[in-house]
Amino acid sequence: MSTPRGPVVLTAGGTGGHVFPAESLAGELARRGVPLALVTDDRGRQWQGALAGLPVHRVHAASPGAGGALNRARNAAALGAGVMQSLSLLGRLAPSAVIGFGGYASVPAMFAARLRRLPTLIHEQNAVLGRANRLVTGRHTTIATAFEAVRYLGERDPRVRLVGNPVRDAVRALRDVPYVPPAQDGDIRMVVIGGSQGAASFGVVIPEAIAALPDALRHRLKLAQQCRAEDLARVRAFYVERGVAADCQTFFSDFPARLAGAHLVVARAGASTVAELTTSGRPSVLVPFPHATEDHQRANAKAIDEVGASILLPHERFTSDALRGHLETLFAAPERLAAMAAAARDAGRPDATQHLADLVVDLIGFAHRRPERSEGPVEPSQHTGSTVTHRLRPASSARYDTSIGPSLCSARQTGAAA
Repeated sequence: MSTPRGPVVLTAGGTGGHVFPAESLAGELARRGVPLALVTDDRGRQWQGALAGLPVHRVHAASPGAGGALNRARNAAALGAGVMQSLSLLGRLAPSAVIGFGGYASVPAMFAARLRRLPTLIHEQNAVLGRANRLVTGRHTTIATAFEAVRYLGERDPRVRLVGNPVRDAVRALRDVPYVPPAQDGDIRMVVIGGSQGAASFGVVIPEAIAALPDALRHRLKLAQQCRAEDLARVRAFYVERGVAADCQTFFSDFPARLAGAHLVVARAGASTVAELTTSGRPSVLVPFPHATEDHQRANAKAIDEVGASILLPHERFTSDALRGHLETLFAAPERLAAMAAAARDAGRPDATQHLADLVVDLIGFAHRRPERSEGPVEPSQHTGSTVTHRLRPASSARYDTSIGPSLCSARQTGAAA
C-alpha cells in the first residue's frame, strides 16, 4: 500500500451541519489508513468522534459580511491573517489534499491551499452553494454535493460529483426498518423537531393546528415535540388541557428511535435533517427556517418536495389552519404517507460517507482497500452527465422499538430558532 506524502487536511468549524460530515469522513479515511489533520478557527470547541483524536491547528477566521463597516473590516483582516497562518502551516504539513466543509472557519486553509496549488475538494451540504464555498472554489477544485441541483453550479459543471450528505450510523441503520403507515383507527405517531434550540413558531402554530383537528384524529395522535426551554411548560399544559398525548422535550437523545417509529415528521429543512429523512425513508412536512443564508433551507425542502417525499410549507404560509389542513389530509390517507416514505427512501444516499472518501482517495492517488460492500445501482449526476456508483451497504441489523418512548440511543440535533 502506498502512502500519501503528507496528511489530508480537513478544515471545518461553525455549526454541526458543517462539522458532522467532516467527522464522518475522518472516521472513514482513518479506517482506510489515510493520515489526517484538522484546521479550524481559533474559537474553542470540544471535538467529538473521529475528529477528537486528530492533530488540531487553529487559525484566525471570521465572516467578512457580518456587522457594521468597522466590524467587517476587522473580520476581513482576521481572514487575511488566517490565510497567512494557513500558508505557513500548509508549508510545514505538506498535505496531500485539503478538504473543506463550508463555513468561514474553512476559508483560510482552503484559500491558502489554492495559493499553494494543492489538490482541493469541498463538500456542499445544501442545495445552494454557500458563500464560503463560493469564495474558495477554484477551477480545479472538486465539488462534492448532497443534492443533484445546486444553485450557483451549472448542470454540467465538470468539477461536480454527487455523493450525498453523511448521516450518523444510528440513522443509517434505519434503512433496514420499513415504514409502516398508520392502521385504520390506530395510533398516529408524529415527531416535531425544530433544531437544537427548537423553533419559536413551532411552539405556537403546531399546538393550535393539532387542537383544531377533528376529535377522531386528535385522539389517535401520539406526539413527540421538541420545544424551546422557555416554551416547554406552556406547550405541555396546552396539550394536557386538550387531552393530546404529547411528549414535549427540549432535546430528544433518542431521536433515531423516534424517527424509526414516526408516521410523519414536521421539521425545519436543514441539510442534516433532509439527509436523515431520506436515508431513513420517512415522510415529512418541512417548514424552512426563513432567515437561513440565501434561503438555502427552502431550496433543500423544494428538492424533496418535487420528488414527492415531503410537503414544503413556506414559513410565510405556516399557519395553524394551513398545517391542520395538511395533517388532516395526510392522516386520512395512509397510502399517501406510504408513497411519500418510499419516495424519501429512493432519494436517500446512505453511502455518502464512503463515496466522499472515495473522491478524496482518488484525489490524492492513495492505493487503498475499500471495505467490502454490496453493489448498488449506478445513478446519473445531473451536473456532469457522468455517473456515480452507489454501492448500497446493508445497514446494521439493529432494530428499534417503533413506539415513542424513553431514550434508546444517542443523537445529534442541530438548527436555529425561529
